[in-house]
Amino acid sequence: MRKHRALANNPFFLSLVYCDLCRKTPKFIWKGKLLQEYRSFYEFFEHLQLTLMAPLKVLICGGGCAGPALAFWLTRLGHQVTIVERFPALRATGAQIDFREQGIATLKVMGIIDEIRAKLVDEAGVAFVDTNGKILGTVLANTSGKGAQSITSEFEIMRGDVVRILYDATKEDVKYIFNTTVESFEQDEKSVLAHFSNGTSDTFDILVGADGQGSRVRKAIGPADAPDPYRKLGIHMAYYFIPREEGDSNIRRTYQASQGRMIFRRTHNSTETQVYLILKDNSPEVSSIHRGSVEQQKEFWTQRFRGAGWQTDRFLEGMKTTENFYSQEVVQVQTDTWHKGRVVLLGDAAHCPSPFNGMGTTLGFIGAYVLAGEIQKNPENLSLAFENYDKVLRPFVDEVQNIKIGLIRRAIPDTQLGVTIIQWIAWFVCLLRIPYLISRFSSEEKAGWPLPKYPALKADN
Repeated sequence: MRKHRALANNPFFLSLVYCDLCRKTPKFIWKGKLLQEYRSFYEFFEHLQLTLMAPLKVLICGGGCAGPALAFWLTRLGHQVTIVERFPALRATGAQIDFREQGIATLKVMGIIDEIRAKLVDEAGVAFVDTNGKILGTVLANTSGKGAQSITSEFEIMRGDVVRILYDATKEDVKYIFNTTVESFEQDEKSVLAHFSNGTSDTFDILVGADGQGSRVRKAIGPADAPDPYRKLGIHMAYYFIPREEGDSNIRRTYQASQGRMIFRRTHNSTETQVYLILKDNSPEVSSIHRGSVEQQKEFWTQRFRGAGWQTDRFLEGMKTTENFYSQEVVQVQTDTWHKGRVVLLGDAAHCPSPFNGMGTTLGFIGAYVLAGEIQKNPENLSLAFENYDKVLRPFVDEVQNIKIGLIRRAIPDTQLGVTIIQWIAWFVCLLRIPYLISRFSSEEKAGWPLPKYPALKADN
């Protein structure tokens, strides 16, 4: 196995094979089909590496979006991938997410853009309303195919549909193990020994922590005196589904109330409406509510939003019986350590950006693409591969995470006067179509960061 890997990474050997192929191949074939297949020695070099290289054995913790996106690439590079997921079955649930800028480009490289398009949510834009439901202004999605996405992305989709698309694209080549977690692991220079919650153990070349913002893998590889990775925004969110009513249109409604409260209402199918309750509060008591039971959480949100106006009574009544309820504190994950030895972090486990910039899913897919590309370039030197993954991706992550917390908090007013001011600003900005103009003429590359090119990463590999 190691002999094959050594040959696959020996430029002299590959040069000999390349030259021998050129000499033996008839000129008309070389200039035709073969030249089309390998447009340069570099591409031929990479193809031969993939052919000769012994596969890596990779364990991914987390079967959400980022982990299976990485598995998608690694299996196409010939590696053996196992995904462990703590839920007893595929967790194809969750709220509405979206893809933006470079994330859309990544979908095209993966070759799943058509599958994603087939499941898109019909959300035409965002409308700001007052306590009576009167529309103050509307920002439509940028569907021109040019520029950046607006508040509503052209690629709005339910998280569960993305999970299913990735699962269908990987289930034949990836070993999925549900109702299982990695309890602990040890590593040395050659491998990682993982101990699972089902009592078994196994050895892998790479362990990937794609286990979300509360990542246990991240905690395990960080130093004992590591600072808290959570950048708290002082904002909390609950979201859930209620029955759809006739007036629930395909334009998302945004409503501000006093006492630091905000509500989103959006629809994703003919029978369900999504409700998002957002609360601004810095107190430790509120932070602790997310560790309580679902009943305690629902009671907390009911007490804080009772009498907030608009359709609050309907939303709180629907909360009582909903089965799709989730309550969380809005945070960012910021850590200097994305890897240690043969263990590497991916997605929210490494760099959760918070829901307010709409880049979480995009970052997860881009991170999977970059990590797979760097592993392919340096399969025999994983330390270098992980260092390059960090070097390539971190500047983009830093820019994405550079959100204006003060501006976000001011958009969730404490007083009725503050609500009135925000509503007036929303009316004026929408009247001048400022959001549309900004998105229409902005770059499709967020932060001016071009998606790296990895010739070996092609959907048809």
